[in-house]
Amino acid sequence: MKRYINSLQSCSIAFIIGFSLIFASCEDSDDTEEIGNWVELSDFDGVPRTDAVAFTIDNKAYLGTGFEEGNTRLRDFWSYNPELNFWTRLDSFPGIARNGAVGFSVNGKGYIGLGYDGEDRLKDFWEYDPQTNSWTQIADFGGTARYGAIAFSIGDYGYVGTGYDGNYLKDFWRYSPATNKWEQIISIGGSKRIDAAVFVIDDKAYVCTGIDNGSYEEDFWVYDPITGLWTQLRDISDTSDDDYDDDYSIRGTERVAFTINGKGYLATGGVGGISNDVWEYDPITDLWEQKTYFEGSSRLDAVGFGIGDRGYVTTGQNSSYYFDDLWGFDPDDEYDEND
Repeated sequence: MKRYINSLQSCSIAFIIGFSLIFASCEDSDDTEEIGNWVELSDFDGVPRTDAVAFTIDNKAYLGTGFEEGNTRLRDFWSYNPELNFWTRLDSFPGIARNGAVGFSVNGKGYIGLGYDGEDRLKDFWEYDPQTNSWTQIADFGGTARYGAIAFSIGDYGYVGTGYDGNYLKDFWRYSPATNKWEQIISIGGSKRIDAAVFVIDDKAYVCTGIDNGSYEEDFWVYDPITGLWTQLRDISDTSDDDYDDDYSIRGTERVAFTINGKGYLATGGVGGISNDVWEYDPITDLWEQKTYFEGSSRLDAVGFGIGDRGYVTTGQNSSYYFDDLWGFDPDDEYDEND
């Protein structure tokens, strides 16, 4: 089970992967022919942290919570303007300081809830209005208090599911800002999971990765809000007799996910350690392609988001190292080691 108090999982990683991986960057990319280029941007202005939460509204990203070195949990809140490449501090999150929360945005407002405060799992939820830079507490999450869940939004609703409440979970709930109510929907098929990844393409949500009782999940699911049903797609590991998945190594936990121009992306995280591989998913072919490796230090529990034609990764940790660097990913550009 993942422990947030002492970061035992991250500490064990240090013994497994050794000192050299902590500073791994783009060295692996030199020997590959994958397409995609990472560019280092303006560092996050807040303290380095891990297990934070983010959402996007109107081509800006909003980031906050998480914990810093010494396991001090945080409530500060920031916005990032990608056009001008700078960060602005906003009104702090008014709830209990936490990590392992989830976030989504609906109709110009952001939402943060769930998580872990060092003693208890949480189920409160809060709405952020960027027009007034203010927070309002909304109805508590309809399911059990938990951390390590995932969240996304489609249309006028937010969706939250999976995670850990003392047991691994696979239930899903839909939130309506118009009525301020939560409604349970059909659970995701397959396995329960914590620390999974989700991205949205053309009003459908794609969920994969995560861990359940020590097993890294291989199944891959898509949710259609029109039918309300989950459909299983091809596995994310080499589980078939066909050639298409022979090189798949997509399983893992604590990966970040984002969407760019109709394709989904997974980065960072890993299996039994930390990787810096990047995978692109095409919903038309239901196939994954490996892209240029993430050029920052390998990490877990980072934050990822997509704005326009670029994906972004920031924060996270590797053993006792906490990060505040920000990287932008251009998936169709050629790799340039000098930018």
